[in-house]
Amino acid sequence: MFGGLATAPSSSPHLRKSGSRPVFVDPGNEAGNNVEEGFLQTEANGVKVLGSPMTTVAIMPSPVLLWRFKVLLFFVWGFICCKVGWDSVMRMSADLRDLFLYEAFLYYNPLLLVTMMVWLWGVNLWVFSQANVNYTKIFDLDQDHLTHREIWKCATWMTIVVPSSMTAYLYLYSHGEVSLAASQPVLLYLAVVMILIFPFDIFYLSSRYFLLRTLWRIVLPLQAISFPDFFLADIMTSMAKVFSDLERSVCRMVHRQVATIAWFEADSVCGSHSIAIPFVLVLPYLFRLFQCLRQYKDTREKTTLFNALKYSTAVPVIFLSALKYHVFPEKWTNFYRPLWLISSVLNSSYSFYWDLTRDWDLSCFTRIFKFSRPNLFSYLLYGRKWVYVWVIGSNLILRCTWTYKLSAHLRHNYLTVFAITALEIFRRFQWAFFRVENEWNKLNSSKSNIQLAANDIINEDAKLLVSSDHNI
Repeated sequence: MFGGLATAPSSSPHLRKSGSRPVFVDPGNEAGNNVEEGFLQTEANGVKVLGSPMTTVAIMPSPVLLWRFKVLLFFVWGFICCKVGWDSVMRMSADLRDLFLYEAFLYYNPLLLVTMMVWLWGVNLWVFSQANVNYTKIFDLDQDHLTHREIWKCATWMTIVVPSSMTAYLYLYSHGEVSLAASQPVLLYLAVVMILIFPFDIFYLSSRYFLLRTLWRIVLPLQAISFPDFFLADIMTSMAKVFSDLERSVCRMVHRQVATIAWFEADSVCGSHSIAIPFVLVLPYLFRLFQCLRQYKDTREKTTLFNALKYSTAVPVIFLSALKYHVFPEKWTNFYRPLWLISSVLNSSYSFYWDLTRDWDLSCFTRIFKFSRPNLFSYLLYGRKWVYVWVIGSNLILRCTWTYKLSAHLRHNYLTVFAITALEIFRRFQWAFFRVENEWNKLNSSKSNIQLAANDIINEDAKLLVSSDHNI
């Protein structure tokens, strides 16, 4: 079935049509069981046909069969990881089990959330291609940009590698190999960094460097802001919790606290009360704020200042929450907590308003789902009123719950915070459809205006020529 070269004997019934006579081959042209060259003469339905020379044919497995085999392997691998991980956790004592899971979850949940974002970005690109949205022009991509299939391929490898490393960490730690267990997240983080900065032309070099250049422009907005710059910066604001956990994970790796209980002290340098947490959480919002100020410097549009004000409203939400661990409880309850509540409502309301009135264009709210070749997905979404209700309602709710993630004093239940962060990434996935569609419509309208202006100039020139001829 799989692989290799295959030949068939000359008298094989598979070489004949139904009802035809046997095939006659000159025995001198055969070597062993292989037929390299010869002319076949067949007689089917009384008509003689001169055949072409026979050559060996490589039989390859069906693509559908290969796909099913890969899916089967993927599910087998997932079952093995779940089984080994569960057995490893059950080996731990009940009093240490929750703390052990919390530490393991801290190291791996940022990369799991990034993997989820990569999968959803592949879905975004697939929808754009189906809807004939020229996203390569919107994002100013070169000819070697990654398609949705290549994005999904990267996401598949991430889905395999990250849980495998987590399973190895759980297994080794539960079996007493603490030093080997501590090396698993460190090796994984080093591998991610090496793949991103690898200078050779493998692993999608142009796409990796495009990402790194965009990140550099976000950190240092010393030039005019392009659409990819603020689009990626907006995505980074949804992943603020991911960056916060990355900082805490790297901190523990640097201070050699991986697979130890030393870091459970909340007031330690890498503890949950660390002053570094709010500073890392606020960084994506500051990056976006500086981009808006740079846009105002270049364009003098007052809208960019209102956009900058929107991102500035996240700063008090983050720092007022962090003050709980650094002030007396009475002062927090009576003074800082009401301020935190007010700032949270202001940030959620302002962000929701901006999404509807600026980032999205409600006049063409579902046109993005009108595919060139309609399928079930397009039928369910294009022109449906429930899409309005779902997207607006879910955006409002998730804008409010996002405050939970930004507030350090509410992040004791790591599973709840993980779920809310995953929902925020899903909200950003929805937002990307309509933000890109809005930009695409702007490009098309600008093209139309330019074409109309050119036509007006041509018409004016024609009128002048006609009037000149008449005067002559």
